[in-house]
Amino acid sequence: MKSALVRMAALAPMAFGLALGAATLTLSGNPAAADEAAGEVNVFSYRQPYLIAPLFDRFTDETGITVNVVYAKSGLIERIATLGRNSQADVLLTTDIGNLTQAVDAGIAEAFTSEPLEAEIPAQYRAEDGSWWGLTRRARVIYASKDRVDQDSFTYEELAEPKWQGKICIRSGQHPYNIALIASMIAHHGEEETEAWLTGLKNNLARKPAGNDRLQVKGVYTGECDIAIANTYYMGSMLTNEDEPEQKEWAESVRIVFPNTEGRGTHVNLSGAVLVKDAPHRENAVKLLEFLASDEGQEIYAEVNHEYPVKQGVAWSDLVQSWGDFKADPLSLNEIAALRKRASELVDKVGFDDGPSS
Repeated sequence: MKSALVRMAALAPMAFGLALGAATLTLSGNPAAADEAAGEVNVFSYRQPYLIAPLFDRFTDETGITVNVVYAKSGLIERIATLGRNSQADVLLTTDIGNLTQAVDAGIAEAFTSEPLEAEIPAQYRAEDGSWWGLTRRARVIYASKDRVDQDSFTYEELAEPKWQGKICIRSGQHPYNIALIASMIAHHGEEETEAWLTGLKNNLARKPAGNDRLQVKGVYTGECDIAIANTYYMGSMLTNEDEPEQKEWAESVRIVFPNTEGRGTHVNLSGAVLVKDAPHRENAVKLLEFLASDEGQEIYAEVNHEYPVKQGVAWSDLVQSWGDFKADPLSLNEIAALRKRASELVDKVGFDDGPSS
């Protein structure tokens, strides 16, 4: 069942409507059934509607709880922090450990315990105090040219070696995806060694860091570079993007290689959620989070988003399975979160975003 766009005036809590601004509002599930059901839940989401609508539709079908969704690309954390309980937000959905910890640091997340969530989500993928919860995993990997790169295994460490000079594409070092990767390097090697590695990686770039992960893969396709660093799920989104078919050509020009699989494992990040402090529909919000971490919720995530479930034992989608198995770095995302500030400082210290040295 498809989500239907609804007018802000249709929502009972006026403050929720006032909080929307220019954001997109959708109502998931069967509105007729929801009218007869016990309640609703208000979700603020950085995740795009097409990625989460199937999950909310299924949740509404099974519980009768209406899911009201505010979608925006930025500013949701700040909006909730500014409005407080008047935001009427119950749940924040976002990507990356950086955004999850930003929500906690902004004081909008309620730490809570849930036996189902603790049973479903491994400890390294949730906050120690229950203030944030991982829902899907994504690996930060190498996209290697099928025509120009014969190497079948990589380590992150070797990306600083001179043999890759002028051959690597990557987005801004300050992007949260790269900050988390650099933080993981600090955790494994310490600051001094990571600074040297980051300097070597900078010198091996084909160009100044720019664009999103998809454009790094395009750089390999056009021959600007031989390898790109990007998240796994972009392969799925490019291969299935009917609106921009040229992206399929980019994806088909590369193969995914999982770094450090023979050692500590490939760096993994998250999408996840927080329960908003002073949530007006707290009980329904917890029900929603528990559904998203359940077998059913995880299976839908895997099929729709081309991501890896956080729950062990849930099958990957056929497309994701085609990329091959890999060993995930067991490093806790709590430890990575604690090192993000230092990682950001190192990016500036080595002038990473200035691009390769002449």
